[in-house]
Amino acid sequence: MTTVVFRMEDDRITGFEARGHSGYAEAGEDIVCAAVTSAVRLVETTVNDVLGLAASVKIREQDASISLRLPGGLDEVTESTCQSLMTGLMVYFAQLHDEYPDNIEVLEDD
Repeated sequence: MTTVVFRMEDDRITGFEARGHSGYAEAGEDIVCAAVTSAVRLVETTVNDVLGLAASVKIREQDASISLRLPGGLDEVTESTCQSLMTGLMVYFAQLHDEYPDNIEVLEDD
């Protein structure tokens, strides 16, 4: 199962960690893992390459995980943009969970 944990500070999403193989199909054939990877890459490239932020990204191949942590002290517009991206990612993963409840779990961690 893929587990996605969103890190929270009050109402602010500060980052996330996605880890584990979903088990829907073999590696390279797994549509759930592909959906998670694609969504994570879109958010990471938008935050770091489009917005030019230095969000911390850690990839650990041994447990098939990736984490992203937003920097603090963002201006109001950038913070709002990042929160919209993170909220959209959370909603997307919740919808994936509804479709594939045995393959993806979405949690919040305060």
